[in-house]
Amino acid sequence: MPLIVPHRLPAAQIVQQEGTQVYESPAQAPACPLRILFLNLMPQKQLTELDFVRVLAPIDSVWMELIPMKIAGQRYKTTPQEYVETFYTDFERLADRPADGLIVTGAPIEHLPFEEVRYWTALQQIFDWADHHVRSTLYICWGAQAGLYHHYGVPKFGLPQKKFGIFEQTVLTDAPLLSGLSPTFCMPHSRHTEVRQADLLQVPELTLLASSPESGPSIVEARGGRQLFVTGHTEYAADTLDREYRRDVGKGLPIELPQHYYVNDCPDQGIRFSWHEAGLTLYRNWVEQYVKP
Repeated sequence: MPLIVPHRLPAAQIVQQEGTQVYESPAQAPACPLRILFLNLMPQKQLTELDFVRVLAPIDSVWMELIPMKIAGQRYKTTPQEYVETFYTDFERLADRPADGLIVTGAPIEHLPFEEVRYWTALQQIFDWADHHVRSTLYICWGAQAGLYHHYGVPKFGLPQKKFGIFEQTVLTDAPLLSGLSPTFCMPHSRHTEVRQADLLQVPELTLLASSPESGPSIVEARGGRQLFVTGHTEYAADTLDREYRRDVGKGLPIELPQHYYVNDCPDQGIRFSWHEAGLTLYRNWVEQYVKP
């Protein structure tokens, strides 16, 4: 039961070349597919699309339609506007129907207070709409920080040094999202800000599912899984942090090696893809245990 994506989405061609079947029309599904809205706030949209198609497409227990969604009026510097208009649909055109799932990605705007983000008001409207019209929303990285702040007033704090690398997480509860995971699992992080565990524990509606002594709280659940907040990136491809590191080195920016990532901490000796299976398991659990009726 494969994933359905917009017609001619480049990510579909790539995963099919990798051997994973995807479809490009809901009409090809024998039953009504789950509707998963995809609010992609990242600047390089094609790379982010590919990451999420790769973790969703292997889920073979249910038909899903991934629907890229955008905030009306936004303009983009690193993705052609024509591309966005072709593959993304304004939230207002989708809001008249409930959705089964919603993914809210991160965004490279951590340095800004939330209220200074130019689309903050529109984002708040989407968050509030999702609470009443989406079975489960998955907030990722900055998206998780934004969701925690909007819904529960949890603040974010700047870090003295970028949290950059692969960090071991400890499972703290037997929530369905974590079913099948080892007691410890790996998760990529790439961020300049954090939410603090002490602040999360002050909110009775929040349940901390996984955490790390190195990278802090990583997965938080609220409203019985209707809201899930993941501070890292289990969807990342093997080479994502490598590309980030080499990009910053090439620009002459101050950047440390990503921690626990390269073999022997040497960029020329290969990458440890240590989070791959955990990422696939988390997304399968999300779809099967939270999104699926």
